[in-house]
Amino acid sequence: MGAGVMKSGGGGGKRRRRNRRSSQPMSEINVTPFVDVMLVLLIIFMVAAPLMTVGVPVELPKTAANPLPGEQEEPLTITIDANLGITIMTTPVAAEDLIPKLRAVAAERESDRVYLRADGAIPYEAVVQVMGALNAGGFSDVGLVTDLGGPALDGTDPSGTDN
Repeated sequence: MGAGVMKSGGGGGKRRRRNRRSSQPMSEINVTPFVDVMLVLLIIFMVAAPLMTVGVPVELPKTAANPLPGEQEEPLTITIDANLGITIMTTPVAAEDLIPKLRAVAAERESDRVYLRADGAIPYEAVVQVMGALNAGGFSDVGLVTDLGGPALDGTDPSGTDN
């Protein structure tokens, strides 16, 4: 009554099929790790991008002029804030030390281009004095930094709406 019959290759066939199936290359691409890495990189760039600008807050005047073309070397930026404080890149400089520091910087740089950022509320005389110091310091190519969207002085409105 209790006799059992065993088929030949009964249990081994299933194992062989499993082994054959696992040795075949996987045809699906798992994109989840790729998406995770891209999201982390996106967040890093979103946080880091605002920190890449020069950190001295000024209210730039608006103009309708076209921007200057870019260059290979990082541009030297001089900033005059609303309190008439002068900053080279991110380092505050006293007015009497400006020309010697500019000469030292000019000796290390290939380009004589400098960008001058000045608060719109300061007197024009202060801007011209710093421009004279830039020239005396060895920088003859001075670009004035402004914000876009100012008056064009030809009667047209750059924003596209009539006032």
